[in-house]
Amino acid sequence: MSMRDAIRIRKWRNRCVVVWFGLGALLFPARGMANEAATCDAGITMQVSAPESSQGSLLLVEVKSEKPLTDVKGDWDGRSVPFWQEAGAEAVRKGFVGVDLEKAPGEYELKVTGQTASGEKFACSTKLEVKEGKFATEKLTVGKQFVEPSPEQVKRANEERQKLRDIFDRVTPERLWDGKFRIPLDGVTTGSNFGKRRILNGNPGSPHGGADLSASTGTPVHAAQRGRVVLAEELFFSGNTVVVDHGLGIYTFYGHLSEIGVKVGDTLEAGAVLGKVGATGRVTGPHLHWGLTVERARVNPLQIVKLLANE
Repeated sequence: MSMRDAIRIRKWRNRCVVVWFGLGALLFPARGMANEAATCDAGITMQVSAPESSQGSLLLVEVKSEKPLTDVKGDWDGRSVPFWQEAGAEAVRKGFVGVDLEKAPGEYELKVTGQTASGEKFACSTKLEVKEGKFATEKLTVGKQFVEPSPEQVKRANEERQKLRDIFDRVTPERLWDGKFRIPLDGVTTGSNFGKRRILNGNPGSPHGGADLSASTGTPVHAAQRGRVVLAEELFFSGNTVVVDHGLGIYTFYGHLSEIGVKVGDTLEAGAVLGKVGATGRVTGPHLHWGLTVERARVNPLQIVKLLANE
């Protein structure tokens, strides 16, 4: 790759220059734009882990300053982007942008505002392109009750769906996790089926909102990171299910468990056993359905493991 290919520069509304370095973007104030100095000035830089994304992906945003930062906030297409501070890094803030599995392709503006400890305000902005995800389609045969449920089952499924939405709508203001995330099964390094469009008994179903991790019944399932249990019960579609709140709008979801070993309100440390792999709910065999929701966006959970690998 040539230097010309590696670095692309463009002006953003004559206010700043965006420089993409491979997978990252740094926003610097454009010289000679004194009247527009409110955009990413005061020695502030903002880096994004990728200049574009696809449906179901996760991006990491990092804001750096020459001075300690306070009150850093983000907004992406009307959704909040909570930022956190690592211990001892007062001049750095990090945040996640979650691209929902079914978000319409297009360009969306990311805005970040805040101020330094000395009171200097700043604002940065850039546009992130969302491309259509490349997901497979799979045909499955399942029990008739799952594609032609009774009125009582429809009522139950709708109530459970709303219950999950209500959970994911709540944003715990503090970060509960500490460090990198892990895959919930020991010895497993990858997953499958995220985003796959399924045709069940000839009827198109919803896209698969998690990663399937292969394992035999009874395999211990570990918490991906520190957090608080906010759901631990049997659900119609996902069977025995646990949801863990990690703070700042981040939730992990563990489905089809044969056993649940925690209860609502429990605080789990990273790696704590919360249940065992099973084949409960709408499933064709034992495995763990592992999901990740970031600010209500369904994203591939394997990406949070990769993005925070160096934490």
